[in-house]
Amino acid sequence: MQARMTHPIQVQPDAMKALMALSKATNDSTVPATTHHLIHLRVSQINGCSMCVDMHAREMKEAGEKDERIWGVGAWRESPYFTDAERAALDLAESVTRLADRTDPVPDEVWDAAADIYDEKELASLLLSIAGINVWNRLNAAIRQPVASV
Repeated sequence: MQARMTHPIQVQPDAMKALMALSKATNDSTVPATTHHLIHLRVSQINGCSMCVDMHAREMKEAGEKDERIWGVGAWRESPYFTDAERAALDLAESVTRLADRTDPVPDEVWDAAADIYDEKELASLLLSIAGINVWNRLNAAIRQPVASV
């Protein structure tokens, strides 16, 4: 597989700076890095971004995550390996990623479950993290970015 074009972040270097700044901003809260990794992997699975699925699964493995948690992300609702906080973040990530799939894109029960666990700064961090990985997924899917080539 070969990319359709040079990656947009290489064509527009300021875009890379902006995306890196966004990523850095998401880490400015008490949300565990593990939660961000879980979100990134799940959103990438939903969006079919093979590059990001590969990258984030590898990052999680290198960070010491158990294989069961990495493999279980795609079926997190049925998997016993996730905390209530992680489940709330994953549910929020799925809703924010699939905005067009329902008339109420982020239902109150999804929002309330996350807001019961995370404070406003943490929610902001989660939302920015979800938005950021969606940008990366959309760029990579559009140009058919192959795994491990950026």
